[in-house]
Amino acid sequence: MSAEKRSDSKLPNVGTTIFTRMSRLAEEYQAINLAQGFPEFDCTPELKRMVEKSMNSGRNQYAPMAGIMPLREAISEKVLKSYYRQYHPETEITITSGATEALYTAITAAVRPGDEVIVFEPAYDSYVPAIELNGGIPVFITLDPQYQSIDWNEVGSKVTSRTKAVIINTPHNPTGNVWMQADMQQLALLAEKHDLTVISDEVYEHIIFDGRIHISAASVPALAERTFLCGSFGKTFHITGWKIGYCMAPAAMTAEFRKIHQYLVFSVATPFQYAIAEYLQNAEHYTALAAFYQNKRDLFNEAIAGTGFVFRPSQGSFFQNVSYQNLSEDKDIAVAERLTAEAGVASIPVSSFYSKEVDYKVLRFCFAKNDDTLLRAAEQLYRFVWN
Repeated sequence: MSAEKRSDSKLPNVGTTIFTRMSRLAEEYQAINLAQGFPEFDCTPELKRMVEKSMNSGRNQYAPMAGIMPLREAISEKVLKSYYRQYHPETEITITSGATEALYTAITAAVRPGDEVIVFEPAYDSYVPAIELNGGIPVFITLDPQYQSIDWNEVGSKVTSRTKAVIINTPHNPTGNVWMQADMQQLALLAEKHDLTVISDEVYEHIIFDGRIHISAASVPALAERTFLCGSFGKTFHITGWKIGYCMAPAAMTAEFRKIHQYLVFSVATPFQYAIAEYLQNAEHYTALAAFYQNKRDLFNEAIAGTGFVFRPSQGSFFQNVSYQNLSEDKDIAVAERLTAEAGVASIPVSSFYSKEVDYKVLRFCFAKNDDTLLRAAEQLYRFVWN
């Protein structure tokens, strides 16, 4: 076998991610990193004590492949209260190594070589590689970063006899957009008509603003029966490094999901599972999240209001998109690099969330940071623009 053959890549178009690239640039210039999407602050001391208690109780060996039962039961109860859908903890809930593993496993369970998968872009960067690794073909619905609505006639026109699945994400990364009930109903009609599997990424379910309500796929019966619903505790409890997620689906779909999950990671960190199961007993630990992050969104937006950036306040997630169209004609990657090097603030160019080259002149900032960090970043952006 030739060296060239041995080095054939399954993902020839994938290199270093924009998140790694911008974080390295931020480190090089000692810039404030509002690029990568993780909280600057720690989880609560109470949750840490629960982990310590679990470890000291000897819960340090392999967990069951599907996850410990107390955590699956806690998730089932939470979803029933929140979305009025009951998932059976024994047969319909699986604990995963973060939401990314849940998404990859769901895609692997659903997609065969040659299958088409509808992807709404801008899209989180793990979707398309997972589709391609499984021999699938992504079919894109391209939306403006500040899109107000989805043209469901266009979506329907992209469905063919080879379409197998649809991936959705609400609240959405990177746009911060939140789907409405009408969107979910349109998706349900489309999925029923064409017998499509739905993969729903809902990791920001509790980070939603201005009185909006998260419409979960679990809350729409016609969707729930054909959906892999992927969630995460990392964003909710400021524990992204723990990599604890979950997938909920009807029993037959879950059985296929677990066949793959058991050979990817088998099981997930045991003491963390017990701690989260206990922590979930107090609903305020997640119901207070929206107000917490809305205050940060408002603080950041008010601080950058005079810079010349144009933006629509994020509806959910902990990202704010801003347009610099009034400030520069340069492409977003060039502007992001210049702001990092010269203003000392790192962001993500939104073009990196698209399959083809686009030029919307929009950057994504993460506001999951301490208040003083957000204010310093806004001040540095203001000085750069107006000096």
